Amino acid sequence: MAERSEFEIAIPSDTSRGYEVQERILELLESSGFTDRDLFGVKLALEEALVNAIKHGNGMDPEKLVRVSLALVDGEATITIEDEGEGFDPGDVPDPTEDDNLEKPSGRGLMLMRAFMTCIEYNDRGNCVKLVKQRTVEAE
Repeated sequence: MAERSEFEIAIPSDTSRGYEVQERILELLESSGFTDRDLFGVKLALEEALVNAIKHGNGMDPEKLVRVSLALVDGEATITIEDEGEGFDPGDVPDPTEDDNLEKPSGRGLMLMRAFMTCIEYNDRGNCVKLVKQRTVEAE
C-alpha cells in the first residue's frame, strides 16, 4: 500500500502564519522518514517560497491569501505555494553568482530553492511555485 499524506490550507499574508504551515509540513516529512539534511533543505526552500508569496506576491496585504498544499506519496513531497499577486518571470531574476550581481540581495532565494529541492516549477503567471523533494534513502 502506498504511503500517502496530504493537506491544503489558505492562510492570510502573515509571516507568522507561514511559519506555522512550515512547521506542520516539516513535522509530516520528519515522521515520514525524511533525513535531517532533507528537512534542512526543505525548510530553507519552503521559508523562502512562503516569504516570497507573502511579501512580494501579496505585498503583505492581509486581505490576500496564500494557498499551500502538500502531497506526500511514497517518499516524495510536493509542496505547492500560490499567492494572489501579479506573478513574475523567474527568468528575469538576476543570477546571484554572476560577478555583477554578487552584491545584490535578489535572486539568492531562488538559487537556494533550486539547490535544495529535487525540482522546482512555476506556473505561466509566476504566482505559483511547486517544490518537489524526493526523500533521501540513508545507507544502512
